[in-house]
Amino acid sequence: MMGFMAGKESRTTASTTACATASAPEGTETRERTAGDTDGPEPGHREAGDRGTGRSGTRAWTVRLLPVGIVLAALNLRPAITSLGALLEEVRTGLGMSGTVAGLLTSLPALCFAVFGVTAPRLARRLGPGTVVCAGMAAIGAGLLIRPFTGSTTGFVAASALALMGIAVGNVLMPVIVKQWFPDRVGSMTGLYSMALALGTALAAAVTVPATEALGGNWESGLVLWAGLAVAAVLPWLLFLGERGRAPAERTPARERHREERRTPGEGTPGEETPGERLPGRHPARKRAPAPGLRITRSRTAWALAVFFGLQATAAYITMGWMPQIFRDAGVPASTAGLLLALIMVMGVPLAFVIPRVAARLPRQGPIVVVLGVSGLTGYAGLYFAPAAGALVWALLLGVANCAFPLALTMVGMRARSGAGVAELSAFAQSTGYLISLPGPLLVGVLYQHSGGWGLPLALMSALLIPQMAAGVLAGRARTVEEEAAAGH
Repeated sequence: MMGFMAGKESRTTASTTACATASAPEGTETRERTAGDTDGPEPGHREAGDRGTGRSGTRAWTVRLLPVGIVLAALNLRPAITSLGALLEEVRTGLGMSGTVAGLLTSLPALCFAVFGVTAPRLARRLGPGTVVCAGMAAIGAGLLIRPFTGSTTGFVAASALALMGIAVGNVLMPVIVKQWFPDRVGSMTGLYSMALALGTALAAAVTVPATEALGGNWESGLVLWAGLAVAAVLPWLLFLGERGRAPAERTPARERHREERRTPGEGTPGEETPGERLPGRHPARKRAPAPGLRITRSRTAWALAVFFGLQATAAYITMGWMPQIFRDAGVPASTAGLLLALIMVMGVPLAFVIPRVAARLPRQGPIVVVLGVSGLTGYAGLYFAPAAGALVWALLLGVANCAFPLALTMVGMRARSGAGVAELSAFAQSTGYLISLPGPLLVGVLYQHSGGWGLPLALMSALLIPQMAAGVLAGRARTVEEEAAAGH
């Protein structure tokens, strides 16, 4: 659990036990009270030091609501990008935007994710991850609400950056939230989050143009409608403002808690919580802080994961930005090309739920990395030799390859031992990875313009899959960044 989210320790032992019992979600266990705790208040009794947790059912209800907040947040992490891509030509015309600025605008997401994502762990330590995610959703809503009506290219870019800032902190903190609240369900909850993210991506790609036409053909209306989804995502996260963590009994998977309870005080792994013995009239043992000065850059796994994340992001942005044009240049109608892109995105909905669950059960995730990479290589080869004849098949294969993103998120949660480690690894892998992805879409455009065809761009896209697979296999090994950082490699 996140060592930097240490909770208040001024409560009595009985009050702490009651809070832990009240806040435990269904299916989790709480520590048994010792003889000295039998006279404590019944679960649900509100203590003076209980800081407003209220009735026992209130906090349990908010815990059950958390998956709803995760899904709504994930739905908002891509529409700001794909809705703009669908109407980019109309936006350029309406704002008098040059082609160069439009090209830079397509690289703005990766730049913002790299710059703002690195600040997420620091903000989470100071304010709590729930507060930061809530603020991020509000920033997305404000940016999407403002940008269609700025009336200038500068204002449009600034408002887009505000929305992308909110997306950046959400990208980094979602794996942290999953690790914090669902430590024994990392695979399934990451799958749920990834599935919702893929659904939001596909919806924005498929719905924006028809919705714009239904609203009178005004591109401002087509873009602003997605602000409503962001506002809806703010509401459940209001319940987690200031949330700093959960009781130790809730944060440890049930199969590990019994072993931890038998440890003597002082035992444990650096960076993990040591429950200690609960004695009558004494406070629970103070949680041990994470290993000081975790130097994430000393970990080879962290670097491998950053490269894997960056190269899969490169492929994803190339797909979102250029795939419809590839199909259209092959003679596929424009409307069909848009549907093929939506199909690529939709493939991530079921697979993003399945792949993390499978990956979490495997000691090594390398085989999944290879399968996804081979699917991408086959799809690119098909686009070169028969782009129109097998368009549906190539779209399906590229949709499978595009699911490297949920796999990367799953490995972020598995390659760190503590919540603090997950936060550091998530920020490092995503910030570094998005920096790596910056030149990809621009380079594809340059090669396309100078060669007059898609042979060289497709060769580049295929070549990038080789180091992506190599980095993914290294990142999928069963080790943690804390171990490697401590060992100095």
